Amino acid sequence: MKNELRPPSTSEKRKEETPPLHGLKTVCVSTTASIGEGFGYLKAAAVGLTKKLTAKTEKEATDADLQVAKMQVDAADHAEDIKNGLD
Repeated sequence: MKNELRPPSTSEKRKEETPPLHGLKTVCVSTTASIGEGFGYLKAAAVGLTKKLTAKTEKEATDADLQVAKMQVDAADHAEDIKNGLD
């Protein structure tokens, strides 16, 4: 009888508020973001290699390296933004 009158605990409230498939959705979105990040890295590597092979000067090759680094950072930032949006 005593247990029926007590207010629900925080963990019980959270269980009631959280949809049953929320954990699965979180894992799927996080995995998708990580895979997208990997494709971003592959794209950066392909673009960088192409630009380095077609570079006529040392400056163009250096610019290609800088662009690869920027593209990799952008891919990582995008994936992180998606994962942080899950909270």
